[in-house]
Amino acid sequence: MSEPPVLQLGQRLRQLRQERQWSLDEAAKHTTVSKAMLGQIERGESSPTLSTLWKIATGFHLSFTALVTDLSVASTEPNPKASNRVISDDRGIDVVTLFPYDPLVGFEVMYLRLEPGSQTQSDPHEEGVLEHLMILEGELELFIDGAWIRLKQGDRVKFAGDQFHVYRNSGETPVVFHDIIHYAKSSCRS
Repeated sequence: MSEPPVLQLGQRLRQLRQERQWSLDEAAKHTTVSKAMLGQIERGESSPTLSTLWKIATGFHLSFTALVTDLSVASTEPNPKASNRVISDDRGIDVVTLFPYDPLVGFEVMYLRLEPGSQTQSDPHEEGVLEHLMILEGELELFIDGAWIRLKQGDRVKFAGDQFHVYRNSGETPVVFHDIIHYAKSSCRS
């Protein structure tokens, strides 16, 4: 039986840090995640939020999916998305890796579902990162360039991911969308 995802993430984080020969202090400086939180994650004592996972990936110059893909227990569910679910501490937010980062094309694709009242914010990703959203169901509020915009089913938007941005569902029904993240050739490693 495989270990719980939170322990797998802790092992992955420790391995990444050791490969770079970073102390927890150095990793905290690169990721802007506190030394205490990084230690808790490495020991499997904490399941980080999506925002924290993004900070770690950015600080280690990794794509988001390179950090989180394959951190799951074996699934007996017929739904193939179940085995690619990102484990985080965010309530009301479901993130599934559809296509992990591919260095040949420089992108990854994720499925996100935000329940009513849920929100997730993201600090700037590495320079040159672009995000492409396609709204499949519901209405998403997106904070970019210092303003909120409302996106409805069928809407698409592209924006620079190297700026602070927020996804929010203020509606009464879930919001479902695809997030295609494109990395500049020099910005990350798989």
